[in-house]
Formats: sequence, C-alpha cells, structure tokens
Amino acid sequence: MYYIIDSISGESALVQILFLRKNRGIVPLNMGKNGGGECCMIALACDHTGVALKREIAGMLDEMGLEWEDFGNTDVNDRNDDYPVYGYKAACAVASGKCDRGILICGTGVGIGIAAGKVKGIRVCTCSDVYTAELSKRHNNSNILTMGARVVGSELAKMIARHWLTAEFEGGRHQRRIDMIAAIEEGRSPEA
Repeated sequence: MYYIIDSISGESALVQILFLRKNRGIVPLNMGKNGGGECCMIALACDHTGVALKREIAGMLDEMGLEWEDFGNTDVNDRNDDYPVYGYKAACAVASGKCDRGILICGTGVGIGIAAGKVKGIRVCTCSDVYTAELSKRHNNSNILTMGARVVGSELAKMIARHWLTAEFEGGRHQRRIDMIAAIEEGRSPEA
C-alpha cells in the first residue's frame, strides 16, 4: 500500500499498487500481455489540439520505462486534421494486440473517444479525474483512456494516466458485465 499525494489538491489517498522496477522507471506488474510485469506498448494519438499534451504524456511514459507508438497527429498547426483518423488507427492497434492500451487526446477527449469506441473490442474511458480513470480500469477493464487538452492541464493529465496505467482489472462480477458489453457488440442482448 502506498499513500499518493494529489499534487493539485494536496489530498492524500491510500491506494494499492504493485510495482516492478524495470529499466528507467517503475512498471506496474499487471501491465504485460501475460500479466507478468513485462513492459507493454501504449498507443498514443491526438488531433492538433492535443499535440503538446501528448508530448507530456509520452515523456511520462518514458520516465515509467514504458514503450509507446505515436499514431499522429504531430503538427500543432494542422487545423485540418481529423481526430477520427487518429483515434481509429490507435484503437485498431489496441484491438489487434499490437498495443496493450491507448491514450488519446483531442480538445475535450469526447470526439476521439467516440471514434475509438466504434472499433470492436475497445472500451473507452473519457475522463478528467483520477477516480474515474482508475475505476474505469478496475471495473470496466477500459483499454483506451481519452482526455481533453482544453479540459485538463498537463500535471493532472499525467496523474490521471499514471493511475489508469497502474490500476488492475478486478474481474469477478465485473467480468460478467464486460461479457455483456461484448454481447452487445455482437448484436446480441446482454440478458441472453
């Protein structure tokens, strides 16, 4: 158990996080494909509004010793870019297993989240607080986190991402609900 101090509010919270020291940073034990602590691949994507925040998140991932792949955009001046293109590319990488999780950014996090959520097997959490991000992984096994560059500052965004990346899916009754969501994706009733 660790006490984590929220750098914005100054409040402390008791959280349980298991870590394994690896390379340059701390890697959560649950992050590998086999759950054994091996480093995983994070898909990153954004539109022009999220380029600066995506760079901050990439730096945090580097500090944690996590690998990442950038699916665009990289040009803050490209106002003709389309977030569905980048959200789709990153979501496909997660759904295919090329990447284990994704962090996507647009102005609000909503548009790129809607686009990514259309890919089968993707469970998106669009959020602007640590609690929602952590529970989205623990209860909903979210595999893509989206945030709004116009909504959260870089320090809060990094805190949200770090909590989401280190949270573990609890399974049990929550797995039953994930199975129901998968049934809906297949066009079946969740009550079947």
